[in-house]
Amino acid sequence: MKDSPARPFDVDGFLRSAGPRRPALPYRAADVIFSQGDPADTVLYIQKGTVKLSVLSKTGREAVVGMLGPGDFFGERALTGHPVRLETATAVTATTVLMIPKPQMVRLLHEEHTFSDRFIAYMLARNIRIEADLIDQLFNASEKRLARALLLLAHYGKPEETHRVLPRISQETLAEMIGTTRSRVNFFMNKFKKLGFIEYNGGLKINQSLLTVVLHD
Repeated sequence: MKDSPARPFDVDGFLRSAGPRRPALPYRAADVIFSQGDPADTVLYIQKGTVKLSVLSKTGREAVVGMLGPGDFFGERALTGHPVRLETATAVTATTVLMIPKPQMVRLLHEEHTFSDRFIAYMLARNIRIEADLIDQLFNASEKRLARALLLLAHYGKPEETHRVLPRISQETLAEMIGTTRSRVNFFMNKFKKLGFIEYNGGLKINQSLLTVVLHD
């Protein structure tokens, strides 16, 4: 008799049940969850919604450094000794997050090995994504960078989530994500629509055919 496959570790359920009850905090679209310079004393976990991470330079220029969704952690730099937040976290859509105080998060990582393994795997995957984003910025044209960003937002590679309608994301935000202008994003979005790579039908739907832009040399 074959052993039944192990169930995936339920991070959400674990965080809601382990130790003291943690508040699930709701945010509306455009609400700021924390700001650059705020005390870094919690780690946050997204239950639902979308969160934008951005940084502001001394000259006032904003850059989007991450778009996160359900199952993602953020604010993890608190665990490395950073006293303040290095970025601003903003809800893009209606969003619910769990806030885990730093001492409790440290305890969970030390005492709950399954959770610790899951968190480490997540952080490694995030680092790989950041490296891929840097390579994308250095070597790819803005059209290809935009296509890749849209596919990542649509969770390409996860069959149950591919072809989904994306949350409402402005062209300004997309431009900040890929390091170009809004007018260039508008030009490429119109081109993608004409080619059938994307659709507007109550939202922005990303088709797998958009992958041809990323793979084309």
